This record gives sequence, C-alpha cells and structure tokens, in this order.
Amino acid sequence: MRISIPMSAFVAAIVGFGGTLAIVIAAAKAVGATQVETASWATALCLAMAIESLWLSWRTKMPVITAWSTPGVALIAASTGFSMGEAVGAFIVTAVLLIATGMFRPLTKLIARIPASVASGMLAGIVVTFAINAVKTVPVDPWLILPLVAAFFVIRLFNPALSVLLVLIGGGLAAFLTGRVGGLPAPELSSLTLVMPQFTATAIIGLALPLYLVTMASQNLSGLAVLRAAGYHPEPGPLIGVTGLFSLLTAPFGASTTNLAAISAAICTGPDVHPDPAERWKTGPFYALAYLVFALFGASLVAIFAVLPQSLIALVAGLALMAPLANALSIALKDEDERMAATVTFAVTASGLTLFGVGAAFWGLIAGLVVLFLGKPKKRQSFQPLVRFWRLLS
Repeated sequence: MRISIPMSAFVAAIVGFGGTLAIVIAAAKAVGATQVETASWATALCLAMAIESLWLSWRTKMPVITAWSTPGVALIAASTGFSMGEAVGAFIVTAVLLIATGMFRPLTKLIARIPASVASGMLAGIVVTFAINAVKTVPVDPWLILPLVAAFFVIRLFNPALSVLLVLIGGGLAAFLTGRVGGLPAPELSSLTLVMPQFTATAIIGLALPLYLVTMASQNLSGLAVLRAAGYHPEPGPLIGVTGLFSLLTAPFGASTTNLAAISAAICTGPDVHPDPAERWKTGPFYALAYLVFALFGASLVAIFAVLPQSLIALVAGLALMAPLANALSIALKDEDERMAATVTFAVTASGLTLFGVGAAFWGLIAGLVVLFLGKPKKRQSFQPLVRFWRLLS
C-alpha cells in the first residue's frame, strides 16, 4: 500500500463531485425537483457510485471507477417540459437499456457504430448552452465573475483537474465574505425520498433515449478506453450491466444514471497511482469511501449550493463543461466527410427544438444521421430509383 493510492482516489472523488455537482443541481431544477428531492438525487447517486466502484474494483482487480454522467445531467438540465416524475420514469427506462446492453453484446457494438462525429456534435450541442450561460453571468456580477474566470484559466495552466473545484471554493468564499450569501445552512444528514415515476412517450423518446445514447457514447465507451489505455482488458458487458442495475435501484429516489468514469478513472489508473498495475485496483475502495461521506452529507452540500449566487452556479457549471465542449467540437469537425452531418447535429441540438413533445437532442441525432446517410455515395445509390421516378413525374 502506497499513500499515492488513497490520495489519487480522494482527488478523483473530490474533483468529480465538486466540479460537476452544480450541473446535477441545474438538472434537478430543470425538471422541477424540490430541494429535498435534489438532495435525495445527489445522495442516491453517491451511494450507487460507492457500491459500484467498490464491488467492480474488488471483483475484477482493476481500478474500475464509476461516476454520474456529466453529459447526461447536462442533457437533463437543457431539457424543458418534463416533470420530476417523468424524469424518474426516463431514468428507469435508461437503466433497463443499460442492463440490456450489458447482457447483449450486439447492443454495445451497435452503439459503438454511431459515428463519433455525430455523437460528439450532439454532445457539443447539449453543453454549449452552459458555456454561453457562463459568459452571460459576467454583466450580472462582474466584480465576482471576472476574477474567477481569470483564476480558472491561470489554474488550468498548472492543474486542469482542480481548476473548477478551486474556482467553486474561491467563489463561494468570496460570495460569503462580500455579503452575497446571507448565511450558511445548518448541517443535516441526508435522506432518500421516493418519487413516483411517470412513463410517457415524450419523456421516453425525448429524455430516456438521448440519455442512454449520451451515457453510452460519451461515458461508458470512453471509460472502457481509459482502462484499455492503462493496460487493462475488462469485459464490457458486466461493467455496463452493473452500473445499469444500480441505476435502476436508485432511479426511484430521483437519481439519474451512473456509468464508467473517464476523467476520474484516468486519475486512478496511471503509473502515478502505483508502478504495479495489479495494485491500482485498491483505489476503488478509497474512492467508494469518499463517496459514502458525500452521500452522508449530500443534503448539506445541496443546501449550501442553494444559498450561493445563481451567477456563481451558472459560471461553475459552464466552466466545468468547457473542456468537454472543446473535445466534442474537435471530434465532431475532425472528419471532413462527416463535418456537415456533425454541424447539423450540433445546430439542431443547440437550438432547443421541441417537436411533438420530443427534445432537441433526439432530433439533432436523427438529423445528423440522415445527413450522413444522404452524404455517403453508396447510400445515395439506393435512392436512384426514387429519383428517376420523381423525374418522370415532373
């Protein structure tokens, strides 16, 4: 045992939790969750991640780290017109799809066949709203926001992983010392609250399916890639199936899906953790311990976020998604042949279009796939009989 093992695990947990909790709270607010339901959401997520990481790491003897889907909660936060009950119903459907994916390998291969350009265009369209909203906070409170923006980009030069967390801590202290926060809430232990699910076609198509696709394409596949890059060779099915199972168990308590981590996993899988790859799995139990603590005090943490200035929360959420946005845009526009399809996907998703009660992420994906299909020469040949028939009619 080396001190680097628990230190890496705790850093990964703190960065993952503190850097993106603001997005979870924004997602809860978008579906009309109360503060009690939001606390239950965060608590159930932390419990699921703790148990998943502990079990999978011990069982596989690999550093299998799980997280909540940051792009997924960003998708929820960007959605409109859904109630908390409909969101829980969508989470249950998404969890069932993840379990099915873990059980049937062809589903994993099918998701992997979605072009990276189109999937990244959809992700970029989801998170760009947060980046724009972060910029809009500047005129609201420039004396608080501008120094934090400058600090964020300076800190990124030395430690990108901690930049968002340090901005959150520094912004919170600045808000408290300058009287922008009336007072801190009293400490309280977390509790879980059951939410009755509602299953509607619009929520399943407009929320559950995009959430599943984003979770698989942007999180699970990336998490598997991180493990493979570190020299591990996990069997994808059991890992995805376990995260789907715990997502199903925690969904009635308001929790969105959990999945394999990418950024947090990268902190726990490298040689800095331990020179022997066979020893790095021990980060899993320490990571689980950290999230058990977060689960215990999740209600207090959500209450603290509730009293912070909304401009600070929007800024932190936007800064946390800057790197994913840059990465998604670079992948979306990398292949010249697929650039138009990716751009259409991005534009439709970012527009916030709602059609027949279904949200923009779904329509963005469909539009991008259609443009990609039409742009492939081999695909266009299948339309030639229809084109000739149209010319005869005209």
